[in-house]
Amino acid sequence: MHQDQIRNFAIIAHVDHGKSTLSDRLLEITHTVAKDKLQEQFLDQNVISRRRGITIKLAPVRMLYKVPKTNSQVQTNFQNQNLIINNNFTNMSSNIGNSANEYILNLIDTPGHVDFSYEVSRTLAACEGAVLLVDATQGIQAQTVAHYQVAKKEGLVMIPVINKIDLPNAQTDSVVKELIEFGFSKNEIIFISAKTGENVNQLLEAIIKRIPPPKGDTLAPLRALIFDAVYDEYRGVIAYVRIVDGNVKKGDQILFYQNGLKTNLVEVGVFTPFLKETNGLETGEIGYLVGGIKDIRQCRVGDTITSAKFKVQNSKLVSDENEVIEPLPGYKTPLPMVFFGMYPKASNDYLELKEALGKLALNDTSLTYTDEYSAYLGSGFRVGFLGLLHADIIKERLKQEFGLDLLLTMPQVLYDKKDEVMFEPYMLLNVYVPSDYVGNVMSVCQKKKGELLDMQYHEAFVVLSYEMPYSMFIRGLAGEIKSVTSGYGSIDYELTGYKEADLVKLEIMINNNPIDVLSELVYKNEANYIAREKAERLKESLDRQQFRQIIQVLINNQIVAREEISPFRKDVLAKMSGGDRTRKDKLLEAQKKGKKRMKVSGKVALSQEALFSLIGDDR
Repeated sequence: MHQDQIRNFAIIAHVDHGKSTLSDRLLEITHTVAKDKLQEQFLDQNVISRRRGITIKLAPVRMLYKVPKTNSQVQTNFQNQNLIINNNFTNMSSNIGNSANEYILNLIDTPGHVDFSYEVSRTLAACEGAVLLVDATQGIQAQTVAHYQVAKKEGLVMIPVINKIDLPNAQTDSVVKELIEFGFSKNEIIFISAKTGENVNQLLEAIIKRIPPPKGDTLAPLRALIFDAVYDEYRGVIAYVRIVDGNVKKGDQILFYQNGLKTNLVEVGVFTPFLKETNGLETGEIGYLVGGIKDIRQCRVGDTITSAKFKVQNSKLVSDENEVIEPLPGYKTPLPMVFFGMYPKASNDYLELKEALGKLALNDTSLTYTDEYSAYLGSGFRVGFLGLLHADIIKERLKQEFGLDLLLTMPQVLYDKKDEVMFEPYMLLNVYVPSDYVGNVMSVCQKKKGELLDMQYHEAFVVLSYEMPYSMFIRGLAGEIKSVTSGYGSIDYELTGYKEADLVKLEIMINNNPIDVLSELVYKNEANYIAREKAERLKESLDRQQFRQIIQVLINNQIVAREEISPFRKDVLAKMSGGDRTRKDKLLEAQKKGKKRMKVSGKVALSQEALFSLIGDDR
């Protein structure tokens, strides 16, 4: 098939705007998956993803679409436009036939949550266009705008689409005005119902007509972009790639730019959506490569794959014949930003937890873990995540797939310490909210140490931009914004760098025993208030014991808050019907000494609920 008969695109949408449903209709209309085998959220094979109704792992699929021959005018327009866009593309692919009205449509179903923004950016870099999908009942929201901005930076052609027009509460006219404010014209907008399939054929034709074919030099050396990778128990690491220049086939020796690793390809193929081996991949195509790699960290998202005849020299790729090519731009190493201590409730589950984390890390390069020991909880791990949703997904998988009952300690962000000075990560936070709730949002953001940078009014919503410490996410930012906006507010963020922070260490002791898993860094000007609050919340959460429990909160080794939980009192004189006072005093004294010994040796039963009471409901 001619290179100009390939279209690579993604779907950009906020959570629950119908992205997965639209993917299902595209698979059905193009006959990629038989209707009797098609199930809802077909590309979302992850159980958690299905239950939550969100995409947490991208999924590419190659569809073959024939433009209806009955629409001769449309077909002529397609052919004329393709000739104008790129009349130099004459490359042929041996994988598919070459009918003039037949097109390869490569869809990459991307995650919608901001935790996976880097993965989304590399996905969009592998495409020439994107469908901007907006729910007719909800309008433009946070993740839609965030990914729209990334798509604009990548130079993608965007097709505005309003979904769910079949619903009685659809506010189509209002959403049209919002899209016009974003720079689209009304006649560009396509109105569909992904659920019923209404006008989805019209969208398919617009994808072919408006999105340009992939550019690239078919005669140049291989340059392939890795936009994802998975680990297979039998094949090893499978790299998901877009061929930017050149071609690749089974048996070729390739080089990974970032680590200089060389390997021979044992399999090359495409997604149908299941893996299907082919003769090779040409310029502009999307597919997969298997090279016998066993460690997924050697196959990094955003990296460049090229021929093994090249070597890295001065940040470029140089061959023995002095042929020089540039690696593809945009690579970065995703860093975990939220850390939890993770401990098995049963100490004999430690090895099972270690093995489970190892298995999950095989398919998740952003998941990190190191050994950690708590004097209170024993052996466990310090686990790093991209964000709170990422952490929640991993915790749920550990419980469901491995049957592990876990304790998670206080979340912490990634601080940086230089010359005894602490620095904390900052973010650019965008809040999208109906105008009626602007005052409420400003109050929350001001309380969360946010500095207002910009405020833009649109047809049906307002965008407030703040610079704010990233740690506010683990202090309930998202929950508070949802609460004060009655659920209508949505947010996205971008990490901007580190700033100096005036922090102090807060520690908690119970009966002079330090509870190390509850220690954390807090802002100095808030330390006393937080100390009193935590002491009170812990008092409410701990169960009474046979001994007195004294809760002390220390800042820089000084006690600033104290609470006490009275013990159960047993009436040791209940069975005495008589006797002199001396005997009674002896029994009471013995009870007093026993309680004193228990106070020293008794271990406080700190439940997960008690820990959660200090973490709050922001997770």
